[in-house]
Amino acid sequence: MTLDALPPFPTLTEGQDPRYADVDLWPVASVLDALVESQMSAIAAVRAAVPRMEQAVTAALPRLMAGGRLFYVGAGTSGRIGMQDGVELLPTFGWEPERLVLLLAGGNDAVYQAAEGAEDRDDVARAEILAHDPCANDVVLGIAASGSTPYTCAAIGAARTAGSLTIGIACNPSCQLLNMAEVGIPVVTGMEVISGSTRLKAGTAQKATLNLISTTLMIRMGHAYRGQMVDMRVVNDKLRRRACRMVRSLTGCTEQQAMATLQAANFNVKRAVMLCWGIPADQIETLLSTHDDNLRGVFAQLHPSGASGD
Repeated sequence: MTLDALPPFPTLTEGQDPRYADVDLWPVASVLDALVESQMSAIAAVRAAVPRMEQAVTAALPRLMAGGRLFYVGAGTSGRIGMQDGVELLPTFGWEPERLVLLLAGGNDAVYQAAEGAEDRDDVARAEILAHDPCANDVVLGIAASGSTPYTCAAIGAARTAGSLTIGIACNPSCQLLNMAEVGIPVVTGMEVISGSTRLKAGTAQKATLNLISTTLMIRMGHAYRGQMVDMRVVNDKLRRRACRMVRSLTGCTEQQAMATLQAANFNVKRAVMLCWGIPADQIETLLSTHDDNLRGVFAQLHPSGASGD
């Protein structure tokens, strides 16, 4: 294909803002101010997309509650941002590794070194996502700043055909990815200070959007209680101290009681809290199952008068 035959770039994320034509001549402070201003506009774009994010969370929640998996699919910066968001759900909220699928164009090697040609491989994308047998309870997040990346679009198309919920996040308002996904979330960030460098405000907007969606899902699924990470994985001394503070804060117990219940609960904060509430160990799993793993439901059963639980 010749350069003349290539499709035109999307008008927004690949456009050039004339305000920054001489940015290489500006004083350092002025460059930094311009970059800060662009980052602030990225967050404003995320705020404008909240209604679409609400739609995505509402559609995703029952599927994940039924045991579905969470997929992140992308290429380049977008794919690496997706991987970061997904990986962090494991230690923060105790999300099960077998319920997380991370697909990055070019594979794991592309985490450390750009694999630009990989984003054009729509055939590879379809094969890679279908290898995981996506099903009706799965939720697939496709991330692409331009909204036209072949790898991401092909994966989303294949997942939707398989019956999974597909959510597309892009920084152009009218694009292939948003049209292909069941729920399209346009986070319109416009032109970059450095033309086409979507690791800048487009990257910030994608990171924030994924953070909002995944954190809200985790909260709704009971992995947070009274603003605390009650399912976090306790894997070092710092987190053991944090877990102890959390149990004390949520129950009013002593440090010694908090540590004793944490040890009895294999350092799961949620279960340690329940032990501090006086729930017998052999009843904990049944109660959690009854209340969809949510401590508020458990506490409401124990205290129907509506006390706060701290």
